[in-house]
Amino acid sequence: MNKIISRRLFTLIAAFLFSYSCYAAETVWPKQINLGYQKYGTLIVLKSTGELEKRLKEHGVIVNWAEFQFGPPMLEALNSGSLDFAVTGETPPVFAQASKGSSIVYVANEPASPQGEGIVVKADSELKDVAALKGKKVAVGKGTNAHYFLIQALAKSGLTLNDITPAYLAPADARAAFERGDVAAWSIWDYFYAAAETQLNARTLTNAEGIANNYWFYTTRRDFIDKSPEVIEIVLDEVRKTNEWIKNNPAAAAEKLSASAGVDAGILEKALRRSNYGPESMTSEVIAAQQKIADTLFAIKLLPKQINVEEAVWLPKNK
Repeated sequence: MNKIISRRLFTLIAAFLFSYSCYAAETVWPKQINLGYQKYGTLIVLKSTGELEKRLKEHGVIVNWAEFQFGPPMLEALNSGSLDFAVTGETPPVFAQASKGSSIVYVANEPASPQGEGIVVKADSELKDVAALKGKKVAVGKGTNAHYFLIQALAKSGLTLNDITPAYLAPADARAAFERGDVAAWSIWDYFYAAAETQLNARTLTNAEGIANNYWFYTTRRDFIDKSPEVIEIVLDEVRKTNEWIKNNPAAAAEKLSASAGVDAGILEKALRRSNYGPESMTSEVIAAQQKIADTLFAIKLLPKQINVEEAVWLPKNK
């Protein structure tokens, strides 16, 4: 009888210690969190409100922000440990996962917004469709969502990257090259896309509808979220609130973005109105779409190795 009681007592103590260790592991609050953002999007609006700082200050967490022109260098910083959270288009996480020693994990995605990226030419260009890009120089950010979109747009027209001359340029440099006429076309995402249409009178050969999803992904490092999942949950909660406000107030959001980013509010409103909002948990459909990108890039030797996207999707331990 005493042995039975002892075993039960041992079981209860073990269960308590396990529960306590799980609880403790879920409540590690770091001294700071470093977030990467771009000049356009939800995070720059959230940054301007100070709401995330208020939420995390209660737990002694300092919020630091770092601006990046586009996704690939941001995810390099994430993988290196310089950032703890980032938002990018759909292609940068694929390259980041394929890099040596990667610890990147997906935590959520925004709904697809295929109208938010396009391949543009000058208004007086003789080029009328994507097929006409054969033999032409096209500006695009290497490893960006617009890179994959360009590959798929070319494939839809029976072409490959080998049929054009890609000019791998960051957005600001690509715009300058486009304006000078150094490139015949530019594959780009919003807000740069809306700016090209509005300020440069650029003409769209095609947007991404029926070609690419143009998801946006929220990512972190596995070591960070395993220790501090509540921090990421708070960030995503504030993102949801901000997204809801942007969705319901696009004109006001554009004005707020304009003040923070120094970009004309009319351009930003155009971009905001063709975006979809609301961070969602990664579904099998979204994971499959990311896997298609990875497989496509590996097949044409742009990705250094095959990856399994599902391995980089973070799920709470109780799921």
